[in-house]
Amino acid sequence: MNTGAQTIRTGVRDWADRTVTFLAIAATVIVIAPLLAIFAYLLFKGAASLNLDFFTKIPLPPGESGGGMANAILGSGILLGIASVIGVPIGIGSGIFLAEFGRGTRLANAVRFTADVLNGVPSIVMGVATYALVVSPHIKWLPFVGHFSAMAGGIALGIMMIPTITRTTEEMLLMVPNAVREAALGLGVPNWRSVLSITVRTASPGIITGCMLAFARVAGETAPLIFTAFGNNFWSTNLNEPIEALPLQIWVYATGPYEEWHRLAWAGSLVLIVLIVFAVSLVRFVTSRGVLKGNS
Repeated sequence: MNTGAQTIRTGVRDWADRTVTFLAIAATVIVIAPLLAIFAYLLFKGAASLNLDFFTKIPLPPGESGGGMANAILGSGILLGIASVIGVPIGIGSGIFLAEFGRGTRLANAVRFTADVLNGVPSIVMGVATYALVVSPHIKWLPFVGHFSAMAGGIALGIMMIPTITRTTEEMLLMVPNAVREAALGLGVPNWRSVLSITVRTASPGIITGCMLAFARVAGETAPLIFTAFGNNFWSTNLNEPIEALPLQIWVYATGPYEEWHRLAWAGSLVLIVLIVFAVSLVRFVTSRGVLKGNS
């Protein structure tokens, strides 16, 4: 009798184990399948349109065949660089304050609530807000204010990065055991030095992952750039002038009436996805090799 009951319980456990394993694999496939389908379709539509001209030439006048998006690729790099300079330090600093210095305070609760709200704000609202604050006002003694510019676009993208980095940094720091902090303080290390040299270093892989998630989110944004960077069909590296960006150029070409534009839009979409995947994969590879690990 006991042997039969034990056999039944073992069979039930095995069945439950196989069922849960199958469901987990199915869920993984469901998550990955759309990404693979999108990437495969982009390869099918865009790979044939990639050539040297695409990476070295600027757009030609409407209706003409050829040209490329070299200025848009360069512009995207400039905009993302500005956004990272603005968003990463502020986001990490805010996360450190929430996790280490402001626990339980009203200011910390207000910052956390603001970050959660900003995470859900549509990107076009961010663009309109930046337009009202940076592009629209005419203040002569303030640079980068009163007109469309690369700086305005970078500010819009940087603001969008801050809430994601803030909340990720906070959560990663809260996962660091209190014993690590107590050991540092017990050795006489000042609190600020303990936070920067030990706690943040221990949580650095997660913090870097959060930064890359924020980077990937804003890399493909178009709506904020319509109201800030505006676009530019020529070479431009001046931060005080309108600048082109890859998502903005893709949007213009995808909604245009010319078949040549549609072809370049598919190629630009493929390049944008590849650049994002490459950047994220590179950081993940570096962290996995221990170069940026918190315990190195």
